[in-house]
Amino acid sequence: MTEAVEYDVVVLGGGPAGENIVDRTRAAGLTTALVESELVGGECSYWACIPSKALLRPVLARADARRVPGLAGAVGGALDAEAVFAHRDYWTGNWKDDGQIDWLDSIGAHLYRGHGRLYGTRKVAVTSPEGDHHVLTARHAVVIATGTRAVIPELPGIAGARPWTSREATSARQAPERLLIVGGSVVAAEMATAWQALGTRVTVLVRGSGLLPRMEPFAGELVAEALREAGAEIRTDVAVEAVVRDGATGPVTVVLEGGETVEGDELLMATGRAPRTDDIGLDTVGLTPGDWIGVDDSCRVPGHDWLYAVGDVNHRALLTHQGKYQARIAGAVIAARAAGEEPADTGRWGAHTATADTAALPQAVFTDPEAAAVGLSLAEAQKAGHRVRAVDYDLGKVSGAGLYADPYPGRARMVVDLDREVLLGATFVGPGAAELLHAATIAVAGEVPISRLWHAVPAFPTVSEIWLRLLEAYRG
Repeated sequence: MTEAVEYDVVVLGGGPAGENIVDRTRAAGLTTALVESELVGGECSYWACIPSKALLRPVLARADARRVPGLAGAVGGALDAEAVFAHRDYWTGNWKDDGQIDWLDSIGAHLYRGHGRLYGTRKVAVTSPEGDHHVLTARHAVVIATGTRAVIPELPGIAGARPWTSREATSARQAPERLLIVGGSVVAAEMATAWQALGTRVTVLVRGSGLLPRMEPFAGELVAEALREAGAEIRTDVAVEAVVRDGATGPVTVVLEGGETVEGDELLMATGRAPRTDDIGLDTVGLTPGDWIGVDDSCRVPGHDWLYAVGDVNHRALLTHQGKYQARIAGAVIAARAAGEEPADTGRWGAHTATADTAALPQAVFTDPEAAAVGLSLAEAQKAGHRVRAVDYDLGKVSGAGLYADPYPGRARMVVDLDREVLLGATFVGPGAAELLHAATIAVAGEVPISRLWHAVPAFPTVSEIWLRLLEAYRG
């Protein structure tokens, strides 16, 4: 059966970015169809942000409790792994998307389950699991929000080794005795933290010089130090040349450059992401299958006034919250154009411009200690040609931090534009440090002058008093 239906907007991909486009276009009164081949809610809800944080929360809570005098002795035992997994399963809806379907119904959006492909200008062809075919035509916009997939490098023996990706690492139902992790990314650091605490012996093999290479160097250093203290082995400047698995379920052996071998029971390849664009019909509109989709600051694809791409697939910022932000921006643009108006607020920080993707990008890493950053690092600011000064402070020396945990391992940095005296970036590392991030994000996005931040008085005794200490250090 083939059915042809027309909507104002058709969204290809039902992850967080796609859901937010649906939300914004429906709020604007536009009829909207959503096409999704797996679970509505996407990678974040079922195999990334949500399950990983559910696994990590008891790990971090126990670590914090062990740093509190009078409480440390009461939390010395092992985690209840079954309870941790059950908590994770609850937060993923047991890998069912009933809640998301109810939400779509409540706002009047139409869901098409199946594989969707562009079918020329303003059209999306959908093949359902039952073999039905639908051709959806968009009056105003088609939005691609198909996200990314894990990259597994082509190594000798890798296929037969059946490595984990982030999906298996966040959904596994028992802790392996030994886990090898290849990579130094956020996935590598967070999963090392989770599985080490759940009783697994973890070895992390990093090609580069350290963990979390996109953050300030001290962030990766402090996280690696804590992982080593917890019993994990972190090896840097090593290259993997081959992988061998003994039979169907036997040990996995990683062969390093030079011939050295490392053995584990499971292998997690945390080696990057690639766009899910290889089979979505990009060639029918003059784009290259398998490529990232380039967009302008409104998330519209240049040369196609009806086509947008939001979320990881456009490669602007591979973070769930940024994909949702892009969807809000693109949704406003689509709504304006559907009403016959050309978007007018396109300046820096305008309502129709995704400025934060490049100027105030926040990221939180839920390791022990947590690492959180927004905006530019010192190296990035210098590379961009800014005249800057970095101000550092030992976060553990703030009274609120010392009361929060003893000891409190941490460090903070703010990067100041000396010409304008505003913050270009900030980084915090320490227990609970992710909760410091939004204040920094407001300061960076708002381009709040240092002189005005001096009047933003932090409550005593909170960890947020780090702001006063950084400003004092800047003033000298």
